[in-house]
Amino acid sequence: MILALSILGLALAVLFAVMCLVNLSVLRAPEAGGGAAVSILIPARDEAGNIGAALDAALGQAGVTVEVVVLDDGSTDGTDRIVAARAEADPRLRLMRGAVLPKGWIGKTHACWQLSKAARHPVLLFVDADVRLAPDAAARLSGEMTRLDLDVLSGFPGQVTPTWAEAIVIPQIFTTLLGYLPLPMARARPDPAFGAGCGQLMAVRRAAYDAMGGHATFADRMHDGLELPRRVRAAGGRSDLCDATDLAACRMYDTPAGIWHGFSKNATEGMATPRALPVWTLLLFGGHVLPFLTLIAALALHAPVSAALSALACALVLGARVVMARRLRHPWLSVVAHPLGVMVVLAIQWSALIGARRGRRAVWRGRDYGMN
Repeated sequence: MILALSILGLALAVLFAVMCLVNLSVLRAPEAGGGAAVSILIPARDEAGNIGAALDAALGQAGVTVEVVVLDDGSTDGTDRIVAARAEADPRLRLMRGAVLPKGWIGKTHACWQLSKAARHPVLLFVDADVRLAPDAAARLSGEMTRLDLDVLSGFPGQVTPTWAEAIVIPQIFTTLLGYLPLPMARARPDPAFGAGCGQLMAVRRAAYDAMGGHATFADRMHDGLELPRRVRAAGGRSDLCDATDLAACRMYDTPAGIWHGFSKNATEGMATPRALPVWTLLLFGGHVLPFLTLIAALALHAPVSAALSALACALVLGARVVMARRLRHPWLSVVAHPLGVMVVLAIQWSALIGARRGRRAVWRGRDYGMN
């Protein structure tokens, strides 16, 4: 039995390591600018602590014409006053007051829909309020879309992870993305299933956005990072992922509870479905945790063949994570504690799935949403 488990773990580790290295070899940072003018669109709800720095970065763009539009979505902490004061001093910045949330809509989705209607430029760049754009981010994204004839271009900003919980869990986003989405195939095939992106930083051509119906086509969905690229592809457009490590920075969640709640809120629209989660559990537990368990068991049982196979599997997984950490500037704790991070992610996903089956509802930014 231990030998069979060791072989399984090795096979899954090889799959992850090979896929990770292939994807990292083709994941590109956008080149210099030269694209169309950009509307930077920021939905904000109770972001007084974030919005000032977000505006500094958005208004500091160089190399391309930009406007910045912020939609205040019912904030109670003075977010709107901060934006309004800045808008008086800079004509490139506009403040919108969000409409009442209609039934059947998610708050952020509705905010982005309203922002899209107000945008004046041919490229829409949706940016979360906790994202800090590099000065050339808009120019490089727009230029890359022009150069490659893309309708959607997205990427994960460099993730700021100063605490141990953030360092262990947040980089697992890249484990699933780079370990199991074949980027070369995603670029070669128009299949919507290969569409992927990051809602923190999402650039889309206005024409393609309008052609697919915009955010209104997934009004009740929280996972805009998946929905927008897939629906643009379904409408005949092209999407791609880029390395956005140098384009922007983001601190997603700053407490263990925030991480758990944040990862849970849209889990049932991605990994945590009755069909998908057993497969993800096999891939992640089998390829990233099982080899370490079988190595310990094999050493305890004096099973040298199983120990050798398991040790190789562990080396492949950790080696791929080292390469990923160096390339994407992840903290080394994310490598050392990689199996623990995988287990936490799986625990979050299973908790979300079980909670959804029991009728538990997602609550985000003070709003209550049903979980599918």
